[in-house]
Amino acid sequence: MGIFLQVTPGIVILSLLALPACIALAIVSITLKKERKEKADMEKKFTEMELKIHALELDTIKYKLNPHLFKNTLNSIQSHAYQTYYSLDKLSNVLDFILYESERKFVSLKEEIEFALSLIEINRLKVSPLFNLSIKNKTDENHPLYTQQLVAPLITTDLIENAFKHADLQNESAFIAIVFELKNDTFSLTVSNKISTAAPMKKEKSGFGKPNLKKRLDIVYKNNYRLEQFAEGDVYISSLKIDLLEHKNKMLAAG
Repeated sequence: MGIFLQVTPGIVILSLLALPACIALAIVSITLKKERKEKADMEKKFTEMELKIHALELDTIKYKLNPHLFKNTLNSIQSHAYQTYYSLDKLSNVLDFILYESERKFVSLKEEIEFALSLIEINRLKVSPLFNLSIKNKTDENHPLYTQQLVAPLITTDLIENAFKHADLQNESAFIAIVFELKNDTFSLTVSNKISTAAPMKKEKSGFGKPNLKKRLDIVYKNNYRLEQFAEGDVYISSLKIDLLEHKNKMLAAG
């Protein structure tokens, strides 16, 4: 016994009316997929262009920085020829880092601090024997982030150089205090100095400068850093904090 379905004219009419709507929905769906793909392609191209621009800016900043740093270190050694051997040893460390390590996108915190300490020793040649220069390294060398390549090379240079530039290095009542620390997955560099009354603080044309440092930090670390620079009376304080763990996580997420 067969089963017959009775198709009424009303059903036929409804089917005919629904057909254009289905076709329209299909067209809209295809159009939306096409637009989403075009948008994704545009965003990808924009991201690639942004990365190229950032890389170019970093290369430009690095080009400006290295000759200035090299000139400063040579001037320090030239004014203290009696300590030439010791100076050249530290200069060798600094030049090796500038010529080879600074070409890498990131170095380890260990490498950056060793470079900074050599740079400080070279600058120490300019100060009076009675000058109060305090260096504290509170980094935990057993911390898992200490040897991982997460630090932009030469990122400590500007704060250290500025302290020596703006302190009265021949005044025994003046001081420079530099503290390195790695705590709670955050690297901190705090530099403070008594401001020289003989040489008021001002930006030199040949200097690297706070704007370029901040631009570099913005490009490399985005929201994973904090830079504060301010005066308290006759003491100038610079504080840089970088969340290395968060920066690492974002690097891994970006691939």
